[in-house]
Amino acid sequence: MRHAEAFWEVGREPGRQVVSLGVAVTLTAVSVDVLLVGRLTLFFDLCFVVMCLGLAALVRRRDFYMVALLPPLLMTTVFCFVALVDRSTVADPRDSLLQAVVSGVATHGVALFVGYALCLGWLAWRLHREGEAGMVGELERELGQSAG
Repeated sequence: MRHAEAFWEVGREPGRQVVSLGVAVTLTAVSVDVLLVGRLTLFFDLCFVVMCLGLAALVRRRDFYMVALLPPLLMTTVFCFVALVDRSTVADPRDSLLQAVVSGVATHGVALFVGYALCLGWLAWRLHREGEAGMVGELERELGQSAG
């Protein structure tokens, strides 16, 4: 008899929805941090790390690649947006756009590294846990759907 799996063991959400959730959570963390403190702080870093781990837990297996690429792209894109809107939240207001983005990513690089490492580690753990039997079953379902 097989036990029921917890939500973090087998994600079932489509990749596009998980990416949208990641963008929404990241922008919410930026907004809250900027409204409360006026700049990005450790609060943003912690939210980003937790968000990376959460997305890896939620995504379905066939969309792993979307989440595996998301953390660096998301952080860079968000810092581009923030630098366009209010450069002083991520860098010196006199910095160029590129300088502000690089400064923001460098300042929050530890959060990016930890979040990305946890995300990739969780995805790898899920791949290992599900094993080859799960992969064979998934391929059979996919091939059966496309043939019919």
